[in-house]
Amino acid sequence: MTLPPLAARHCWHAAINPLHSTIYFSPETAKEFAALGITDPVAVNLAHRSAAMGAVGAGAVTAAFYNYRHDLVARHLPAVWDAATPEQVLAARLRTTDATLRRLLGSETIESPELAEAADLAIRAAEGCTRHARVLYAAHADLPVPEEPHLRLWHATTLLREHRGDGHLAALLLADLDPLEALVSHTATGKGMSPKWLKRIRGWEQADLDAAADRLRARGVLDAAGALTEEGVALRERLETETDRLDAAPYEHLGATGLARLTELGGAIVRKALAAGAFPADLRG
Repeated sequence: MTLPPLAARHCWHAAINPLHSTIYFSPETAKEFAALGITDPVAVNLAHRSAAMGAVGAGAVTAAFYNYRHDLVARHLPAVWDAATPEQVLAARLRTTDATLRRLLGSETIESPELAEAADLAIRAAEGCTRHARVLYAAHADLPVPEEPHLRLWHATTLLREHRGDGHLAALLLADLDPLEALVSHTATGKGMSPKWLKRIRGWEQADLDAAADRLRARGVLDAAGALTEEGVALRERLETETDRLDAAPYEHLGATGLARLTELGGAIVRKALAAGAFPADLRG
């Protein structure tokens, strides 16, 4: 890579993934999907993230999402497509994004030249993404790019988010971390979801999480208290480094100057969203 060390990772964590993720916890999402006849929060989550792939069933979604309990996915898919088509879900998701970002950011930020610039930079970065072996990215890359800057920015962060995510799954397989071990070790870093949210959104039971923690202890990844050991910290860093390598293309395409500017602009937008209460206070582990 020709970029400064960790620059792309920092941009993703500070400016890209949080902005994309605002809709997962938005009250506007529940309202829009209820109008389609989809009221279960898990069904809403599964539908709006998988809709770009079409009316797929549980097997494809469990594979693409990696760390959801298959029984939970099968409870809602493909049944959710009897309530609404993927096209209706995608339209509702865009309306949700519009309402959510307007509420969190305010009209001054929405209409600012800085947000429009961030959108242009993020779209430019996404031009460097690759489709092969990246199911969720490739599905979203087939969607039209919205015209309004705040929606273009969100669309671009979605592309960049799913591109990194698809590569991350490959890194998880190489690290020999199954879905639960990936989640539990991520929670132990302090950056992953808390057990409450893993059970609520991903469908796991406490016994599942406990069993994964036991396996990680046997590997020397967690200590007796459930914290990462020295080897566990090294494992998670190797995982992130491999993910960085697999996700380098869009940021190399953008270049160091553009990447720094996207981090600056996008980070400021994310901080405003965070200050407006974009996420639950107990989300992280």
